[in-house]
Amino acid sequence: MKKILVLALTAFSMAGGQWSTASAQTQKQKVNVSEVQAVAKTKAENYAEITFDTLRHDFGKFSKSEPLVHCSFPFTNTGTAPLIIHQAFASCGCTIPTYTKEPVKPGEKGIIDVTYDGTDKFPGHFQKTITIRSNAINEVVRLTIEGTME
Repeated sequence: MKKILVLALTAFSMAGGQWSTASAQTQKQKVNVSEVQAVAKTKAENYAEITFDTLRHDFGKFSKSEPLVHCSFPFTNTGTAPLIIHQAFASCGCTIPTYTKEPVKPGEKGIIDVTYDGTDKFPGHFQKTITIRSNAINEVVRLTIEGTME
């Protein structure tokens, strides 16, 4: 009889512990949902958006004797808040991006300059990507350059 009573009390206390944990998790989720809604509302009212004229540049054919080629990717902040580019990096060390460091106001333009250095590289077709990270609503944008070094 004592064993049955001990088992019943143990089962009851375990169920009570699970119920209180589930209740605490539900309350925590409600707080998180309201925080997410507040952040989403703020982003919808005040956000930056980066819009490029083009996402791809083809250098075509160029000579191995002049392996340094350059292009620019102009962009516009089509959002309602200042746009800040945090980082621009290439898929390899032979491609060097530089970018506008100052915040770009809504409606204003900025530029990403890209230099490909084919020095000591094998001739032939190449394709490289440049990843842009910013505070824009479209946080990550990938640009592509390609060409054929002869």
